[in-house]
Amino acid sequence: MTLALTLAPGLAEAAAQQREPSPAQRAQQAKMRSCATQASSQQLRGQPRRDFMKTCLSGRAAS
Repeated sequence: MTLALTLAPGLAEAAAQQREPSPAQRAQQAKMRSCATQASSQQLRGQPRRDFMKTCLSGRAAS
């Protein structure tokens, strides 16, 4: 039990870092939500949706 109490502060901090996404992860999640919303509004399914998501997430203009 003593070992667990000794490690607990470090483990708690590591667990907190895993729960909260970094600013870069939050930005990526927001971009994914935005692209998914756009794909849904265009009613894209299957391969056209995958192609759209790849282009949208890469930040390149569709050609």
